[in-house]
Amino acid sequence: MARRNFGSQITALVVDDNVLNRRIHEKLLESAGVRNHEGVENGKIAVDIHCHGRRFDLILMDMDMPIMNGIQATKELRSMGIGSMIVGVSSRCTETEIRKFMESGLNDYHEKPLNTAKLNSILDKMNPNFTNK
Repeated sequence: MARRNFGSQITALVVDDNVLNRRIHEKLLESAGVRNHEGVENGKIAVDIHCHGRRFDLILMDMDMPIMNGIQATKELRSMGIGSMIVGVSSRCTETEIRKFMESGLNDYHEKPLNTAKLNSILDKMNPNFTNK
């Protein structure tokens, strides 16, 4: 299945307190064909959105944010039964920090900023879940 057709089936949430990073990641999603996406500035908003019944197939989660960081938000989403693919995206790069973030319930982790190759890698991992959607 072509990535553009596959991308059009995905809903994505970009969670990052830096507006520039959100815009970059949203533009990358659009270039991959993901038209149904939204951006929010902290983990609490991401959790609240899900509490109100919204669901996303892919969540790009920053680690360091005010109010509720990515580790707290990921743990909360997983405790709510959210099975979305959650990908940590952070400038943190020590093995200990990455492991702590992964252990919160991430499916994958990439260093900021995302680029086309990194996003394609994420989408390729998701593709089997969408072949019959």
